[in-house]
Amino acid sequence: MKMRIEATIKLNRIPDHIRKQHKGFREWDFVLSKHDHQTILQILIDGRDSNAVDIEGNPLPTLVYLAREKRPQHHHHFKAGSMNALIRVSSRISNGPIILNVDCDMYANNSKAVKYSLCLFMDEKKGDEIAYVQFLQSFDNLTKNEIYASSFRVLQQLELHGLDAIGGPCYNGSGCFHRREALCGKKYEKNYKVDWKKVSDTKADESASFLEETCKVLASCTFEHNTTWGKEMGLIYGFLVEDIITGLNIQCKGWKSMYLSPERDGFLGVAPITLLQTLVQHKRWMDGHLQVFLSRYCPLLYGYKKIPLKLRLAYCPYNLWAANCLATLYIVVMPCLCLLKGISLFPKISSPWVFPFAYVAFVHRAYSLNEFLWCGGTFRGWCNDQRMWLFNRTSAYFFALFETILKLLGYSRLNFVVTAKVADKEALKRYDGELIEFGATSPMFDILATLAMLNLFGIFGALKKVILDVDEDLQVLEKFGLQILFCFVLVTINLPVYQALFFRNDNGKMPSSVTYKSIIFAMLACTATMC
Repeated sequence: MKMRIEATIKLNRIPDHIRKQHKGFREWDFVLSKHDHQTILQILIDGRDSNAVDIEGNPLPTLVYLAREKRPQHHHHFKAGSMNALIRVSSRISNGPIILNVDCDMYANNSKAVKYSLCLFMDEKKGDEIAYVQFLQSFDNLTKNEIYASSFRVLQQLELHGLDAIGGPCYNGSGCFHRREALCGKKYEKNYKVDWKKVSDTKADESASFLEETCKVLASCTFEHNTTWGKEMGLIYGFLVEDIITGLNIQCKGWKSMYLSPERDGFLGVAPITLLQTLVQHKRWMDGHLQVFLSRYCPLLYGYKKIPLKLRLAYCPYNLWAANCLATLYIVVMPCLCLLKGISLFPKISSPWVFPFAYVAFVHRAYSLNEFLWCGGTFRGWCNDQRMWLFNRTSAYFFALFETILKLLGYSRLNFVVTAKVADKEALKRYDGELIEFGATSPMFDILATLAMLNLFGIFGALKKVILDVDEDLQVLEKFGLQILFCFVLVTINLPVYQALFFRNDNGKMPSSVTYKSIIFAMLACTATMC
């Protein structure tokens, strides 16, 4: 199997001798485009066949290959449409009561994950209330100090656990066990009980070839027309975060969910290894979250009298992350510009009002650091987490907000961007060495570099006042001390940006065009402020 996989990757296609063994693969020979083809379906392993065993004689489960029909004139609804086709086809072939959903870049890491989930579903007291069990999303390629803060360490290990007490966590799109009935639109009823003896014997009696032909219509482009699929059944269509909206819809039908985080991770995936990949992924997530908040599915309104107020409020911080960019951009830009203009934003050092500012800043950061370390992180990991907090909110979240507004005004359409997670060997080497990968032109890099240069110019302007105005240096520090300190913190956070702009020579450095634009934009902003 290892040789087969390596040969397929090397050829960038399925080897001919394997294609000849499976008619499902051979059907692709007559397909001109992956966006325009018929349903291709083959039962590779029939679990009902007594001869379907491994080399040790253990029975193998049913394995089905499916490529749903796609036509240019029909919207295929991205991942949600693919999931719904799989749900329908599997209901005809096996109809298992529990469905596991795992993304293509994730794999099972704990053989007991199924057992843990079934224990929750089959619990005699509360099991019948559970619609899905969401596992912690972990990655096997994270660096020691998580250079791009991809693990969401605090969110996953603290916040999502807390949601179990108020109705359960949201559906995160992968590593999730679903109750088929709940996923297919069934509403929860108080007297609902599952007879596991009956549902364990639901396999079809027809032959594999007959099932292959009859199931193709379930994955056709026109099957969902005039049905509730994508509206009330299956995954909900029309949103970039189809998982979040689907989980909310299920919870609003009376079901609950559970969050599971065993000592050994249930599933592992691949995290982005460049900064641009990370920012693009965050942009899509935040665009989708804000889209949900501004739609009829807004948790505050759609969940009214359906889910607890606490759970409705718990959805809102994630839905409004994109809008948070406005406050972040303001606090990054204004202090340095006001410093150049000579406008004080904070109390004087000698004023007693400086203590509330200092207390809030210190305690908040100390609490954040303690939380991160308690969840198993490192100090450098926390520093990287703070840096990515700034990068995301001043670039990815800003573009997410801007694009969402354009969609509401009708100037943009829904576009699902798949996050690329591959890179060349040199980029992988830099990632392993925890060196931030820029190496590409992007409007998001223009913003990051401009903001970094803006704060650097602000520090230079403050130093000029302190050094040249010898008689007034104490007054400058007295009046602008906190402001200078704040700009200095921002400059420290942006040290990797300055390194990529001026000192690095590898392919991961900031492109020259971004360097020139950032300097020009920052100088224009400073000049306009001082005029």
